[in-house]
Amino acid sequence: MQASISIIVGKGSIAHNSRSFVASNVDKERIQMNHVYIHTNIKDAYHHLFDGALIKYNEKQTRTDRIINDYYEKIRTGKQEKTFHEIIVQVGNKDSMNVLGPNGPLAEKILDDYMKSFIERNPNLHVFSAHLHMDEETPHLHIDFIPFTTNSKRGLETRVSLKKALEQQGFKGGSKSLTEMQQWINSEKEKLSTIMLKHGVEWEKLETKEQHLSVLDFKKKKRSEEVIAPENKVNELQYKIEDIKYDEQIIDKFQNIIEDKTIWNIPDPKNFMSAKSYKNEIIIPFVKKIKESLQFFIRKYIDISKQLREIKNTILPLKMEINELERINDKLYDENRDYRQKFNKLAKIFGRSQLNDLLNTNRIQDNKRKER
Repeated sequence: MQASISIIVGKGSIAHNSRSFVASNVDKERIQMNHVYIHTNIKDAYHHLFDGALIKYNEKQTRTDRIINDYYEKIRTGKQEKTFHEIIVQVGNKDSMNVLGPNGPLAEKILDDYMKSFIERNPNLHVFSAHLHMDEETPHLHIDFIPFTTNSKRGLETRVSLKKALEQQGFKGGSKSLTEMQQWINSEKEKLSTIMLKHGVEWEKLETKEQHLSVLDFKKKKRSEEVIAPENKVNELQYKIEDIKYDEQIIDKFQNIIEDKTIWNIPDPKNFMSAKSYKNEIIIPFVKKIKESLQFFIRKYIDISKQLREIKNTILPLKMEINELERINDKLYDENRDYRQKFNKLAKIFGRSQLNDLLNTNRIQDNKRKER
């Protein structure tokens, strides 16, 4: 038996992967069949990976403007690196490895074995979210990871870097046609093909050149692109929600501190301390500390309340827009499939090459008429 391999760079919609947001092409009754390998908050992952290096970096800084308070925010708002990357891994297609078909469990087992070896094989790619979806047409993996490099000579000793992370794993000297990322993806395909062979499946290597897009193909592609924009917005809002949850944890800890009555006890003056010294050395710093803590608490509370209002007013219309666009996209897909069947019938009669020439001639004439 043969099956194709697909490893593509995904958009990284954590809400979609974890099914916090359910698209129209998802069978809700099969969500329980999905595999959740890892699902952690990305900010927690950043703290785990970089806090130690961040403390060391900040301790060395003599200028306050070079101190980094939040490394995640620095990467998120910067232009050099992405906060994380995603790959989508699939064996076969909806015809050969359909979830509900006889080979669905086989594809599931192959991808499960692949995922279980992924982390050990990629020590510089910290996986914080990984899901195997069995609720769509074909089993596929979403693997979201933070690429990091160690022993860096600039910036943090441990820092975000896709290029350096892959270099440390042996993928060096990338070119425009074969970047470090593409070298790594090719290597991962080889690893996946080895796992497939253990299950009696050979890798069917397909042509990678894009075929000419029909009119309906083009419309379907454009609709897909239109879906991505609001979905990315939902994803961005999901991160804001995760940020709010993280801030709420901070507030909870702060509230526990406030409820600790011992912190409200003003320290007694030291022996033989004058009233002036007592005021300057103990009372003023104590009041300042309490004031700063209360200001922090109030700012956080106001910020969270504002963000929650914005999210509530934004997320519902976006979800409705995505659902409508995906409905249209599915309709176009069905129409396109019907036209393809008709095209194939005509191709058997007139010949595929001659029919393509005829379509291209008509298309050129249409374009000329539009230019007029």
